[in-house]
Formats: sequence, structure tokens, C-alpha cells
Amino acid sequence: MRRTLKAVGAAAAAATCVLAATAGTAQAEAPKTRSLHAPSVLVLSVGQGEDADSATVERAVTLTCAPRPSGSHPAPAAACAELSKVNGQFAMLVGSTTDAICTKEWRPVTVAVTGVWNGKHVSWSETFANQCEMKAGLMEGAALSF
Repeated sequence: MRRTLKAVGAAAAAATCVLAATAGTAQAEAPKTRSLHAPSVLVLSVGQGEDADSATVERAVTLTCAPRPSGSHPAPAAACAELSKVNGQFAMLVGSTTDAICTKEWRPVTVAVTGVWNGKHVSWSETFANQCEMKAGLMEGAALSF
């Protein structure tokens, strides 16, 4: 009988240790991610002014690309596809040569993008001499035309 009580006591002590260890491990477990995709959420704006910090914003839209295209951008799926092609390199969406004929007036317009692209913070802007130069430089692309 003594051996049985000792065996039961030892088994109970072992079970208690296992349960305590299991409970401690469960509490220390890292939080699980909700998505397999890194977030891509951007705010795109156009404003009058020589730089993004001083420009008076005329219009702005939001664009979410991951986990799926959405936002107030007029063409989120096309914009996200275009940004994916250039791996989020916004400068690649601006053309340097054009057949457009624009006046030489100086009424600067700045296009700016801030937010997160594929999990990394981004901030980009480009200033054009005027609206005509901006339209010509953006080459009718989807991402920066809103």
C-alpha cells in the first residue's frame, strides 16, 4: 500500500509539473499574425505648392493594396497592380519625355505618397511646374491619377 501511495503521489507531482510547464508555455506564445501579406496602405495627395510640406492639398485618396485592393482611390485594383510592377518605386511612375505641349508658367503642383508599402514606411513626392506638366509626366498611369 505504501508503494501505491508513493507511486500515486509521484504521478500527481509529475502531472502538476507538466501542467504548470504547459500553462507557462501557452502564456509565453507569440501572437499569431492575421494575414500572410505585409500591409500596404497609402495616402496619395495632390496640392498646389513647391513641396509636400508646404503644398495646399487639393485632393487626397487612400489606397490599400494588401491584403486586397480597396480605398477611396478611383481604381484601386489597377493602381495596386501598377505599383506592384514597379515594386513600390513611385519615381518609376513618372515619365521624363512627353509629346505634350504645355505652357511655361510656374504654378507648382506636388504629388505626394505617404504610408506603408509591403510593411515598410514610405514617403515620396514629385513637384511639377504646373497641372499640364503633371498630367504629361504621370503618363495616364492608374496609381497617381486620381
